[in-house]
Amino acid sequence: MAAGSRMISLDAMRGFTIAAMILVNTPGSWSHIYPPLAHKVWNGITPTDLIFPFFIFIVGISIALAYGKRVASGLPVNDLYRKILWRSIKIFAVGIFLNLYPYFNFAELRFAGVLQRIAIVFFVCAFLFLKLDQKKLAITGALLLWAYWLAMTIIPTHGYNKAMLEPGVNLAAWFDSKFLPGKLWAGTWDPEGLLSTLPAIATGITGLLAGTLLRSDRTRAQKIIWLFTAGFIASVLGTIWSWQFPLNKNLWTSSYVLVSSGLAATTLATLMVFIDEMGYERFARPFVIFGSNAIAVYVLAGMADFLFWGINIGEMGIKGHFMEILISAGLAANFASMLYALIYTALLFVPAFVLFKRGIFIKL
Repeated sequence: MAAGSRMISLDAMRGFTIAAMILVNTPGSWSHIYPPLAHKVWNGITPTDLIFPFFIFIVGISIALAYGKRVASGLPVNDLYRKILWRSIKIFAVGIFLNLYPYFNFAELRFAGVLQRIAIVFFVCAFLFLKLDQKKLAITGALLLWAYWLAMTIIPTHGYNKAMLEPGVNLAAWFDSKFLPGKLWAGTWDPEGLLSTLPAIATGITGLLAGTLLRSDRTRAQKIIWLFTAGFIASVLGTIWSWQFPLNKNLWTSSYVLVSSGLAATTLATLMVFIDEMGYERFARPFVIFGSNAIAVYVLAGMADFLFWGINIGEMGIKGHFMEILISAGLAANFASMLYALIYTALLFVPAFVLFKRGIFIKL
């Protein structure tokens, strides 16, 4: 990739991922969701379960592209360490703010969360990128997945005579109950807990490796082939691994890392073919706009949602009235719920578009 050039395909993938996050996080009713737009309750994956690891994969790529360029330009590494630490703190703090919003009940504070995990993964992966070469990064990622697999499947769960992988009675849940302060999302366990963040770091490392490939002197065609090939192999290996260590987003299992990163790599390769190679940039523009202020739009979506369900007009909020009207008009509840999410996501495009047109890019 030429210095100073941008990959429209990567920007579009980032924007699509954020739009998908908003879509699945804001249905008209949590009781009425089409299965592909809901997380698997436990083992297995749906398209929704791929959204978060896709974003972390993109974070890894962005680290390699941004910090690789800065190191090559001769910027002092110590300055980069400070920037990395400060950015991680800001992202983590915003995640805590969203967990407290809108009632700010500190007695119910949850320290874990999506942005908190992103902050930790960004911090660790950025430091690893500055310290390790490509081979050592790959070894580090593999060791994380291998060690996590052994720990989760060999160490007996507290109170049992064998390792357990069921909700609330596995090593990750026990670890979080002992060492993660504050409220846990599910009472006895948290999907963004401490122990499961280790394999999430491995997801970030797969992004670092992809980003290193994209920074290389290989031709675009070669990069696409490498991404397709590596993505396919990772997906196959992850599927095979899942026969013993199931695909599970809540536990962020090693098999889940390989399958989700493999699919992320092949998705990016596909976008590179259609957008960067064949020139279909016009169709990618809405997602490029969403992705230009990705975290800012995500935070705004989380905050604005309260206005639609938390403030009553009569006996219910706007969201409730929307669902009631459409269901009374004869629409299926699942369709009405999805339609609300689509409209809400479209509304969030407006501030994203305004920021983009004015050249305002909010970087935490």
